Amino acid sequence: MTSANKHFFISLLFALGFISNGAIATEQQPLSAVEYRCDLSAQAAPLYQTEQRIQYRRLSNGLQVRTLAIADSSSISIASQFAVGSRNEIAGQTGYAHLFEHMLFKGSEHTPGDSYTQTMSELSGQFNASTFFDFTNYYLTIPTQALELSLWLEADRFRYPALTPATVANQQAAVYEEMATSIDNQPYVRKAMEFLLAQVQGTPYGHAVIGSIADVKAATPASLNQFHQNYYRPDAMQLTLVGNIPAQTNNWIDNSFASWQKPATAKATMPDLHIDAKAVHAEIIDERGPWPAVLLAWHTAGTNSADAPALALLEAYLFQNKSSLIERTSLQDPDQLLSYSIPLKMQHHGVTNLVLVPRARTSLDTLTSNVDKLIESVTIEPIPAEELCQLKQIWLDKKLSILDSPSALSRHLSATIEKDTQAPLTAQWQRINAVSAADLQRVSERYFKHKRVRLDLLPPWHIRAAKTVLEWLPKGAADSLEESVM
Repeated sequence: MTSANKHFFISLLFALGFISNGAIATEQQPLSAVEYRCDLSAQAAPLYQTEQRIQYRRLSNGLQVRTLAIADSSSISIASQFAVGSRNEIAGQTGYAHLFEHMLFKGSEHTPGDSYTQTMSELSGQFNASTFFDFTNYYLTIPTQALELSLWLEADRFRYPALTPATVANQQAAVYEEMATSIDNQPYVRKAMEFLLAQVQGTPYGHAVIGSIADVKAATPASLNQFHQNYYRPDAMQLTLVGNIPAQTNNWIDNSFASWQKPATAKATMPDLHIDAKAVHAEIIDERGPWPAVLLAWHTAGTNSADAPALALLEAYLFQNKSSLIERTSLQDPDQLLSYSIPLKMQHHGVTNLVLVPRARTSLDTLTSNVDKLIESVTIEPIPAEELCQLKQIWLDKKLSILDSPSALSRHLSATIEKDTQAPLTAQWQRINAVSAADLQRVSERYFKHKRVRLDLLPPWHIRAAKTVLEWLPKGAADSLEESVM
């Protein structure tokens, strides 16, 4: 398979809204269950030490503020996360959260037009934003001497966005282009996305974050302004500053944000989804498809669930780490050319995903059967103690890597879920560290076994026909033809 085609199948999951961080497993010698003891307290110590240095306070309007001073830093990273995403959108207004994210870079009451982006560029600031099902976040890194101005700029655009017909039309066009580039111009993506979303149709997670063309086109300054008033509120915001924290920082934050009044209405809440998961099998055909693939998915649980830690380790063990079960099947004469997994984690629901691209000799049925056997093996046999410890070590290493990046750390802290408010770095680790082998078996049985959603991604008939012939050829002949083509 060409590198371009490999990139396509990876970008398929990214286009559906998934984000992944890679992990590298470390080699460990197996030990007996009697002598093996998993003690990662020394490795986890930096999380506790860093967390103790975080200054936390909540303003009277409900806005949560965290500051973390880093010695010898000449810059500061600011992250602002709002508890508003596509799940808050009503019928006829899909895509509003994402469109509004665009709008906040296009002028506010005291900084019209492109003043924000021009000012940040003049300051050599780095800035961006993203929208997801549950949240919208905005983040920037600026020189410390620009902190007071930057806080004022952030507050002005969050509180007083300028929603003019011209800027709305301009950003609608930007969203159309984004849809075309990431979804409609890519083989399989639009149909695959619609199929997966249909599995939770009728729930707040049942439509794409980017929305529909019709709804985005129908947006007006008035409807977007109402969306802003409903969801951009101080008690739905977490603000984090990491870096060189001047002594006047709290005063600057208060000057910019403390007068922001929270609405009299309560914040919107959402219960966890309870999906009656069962096996589903469907297919889509795309005349632009370069090669067949199979997309497998399993409904799991959200980040608020007690099962979330065990699910995170199980997903890594099955599909994600370099030493995962699916990667071990690729070490010698694999049935797949490519495997890629990017779990979709929301607050009230979760979806584990796996894309498999077959060898010329291998059918999609065979690939799917291989995965079913891996899941069955986890359900039947407890994971060895040393492998469970390795999974926790890899998870911990990824978490520790965030400490090396002020920007990543500020975003992480601003994404703290409510139950971890006072322990934004260590609470999740404590839950991960408490996971047992029995927990992995339990969540495998509950969420994965016999509950697979399967979607076959099929190219034009002539590629499917040639592929079928290759599957019937002797293994050596099929492999030789594959080598000559790939």
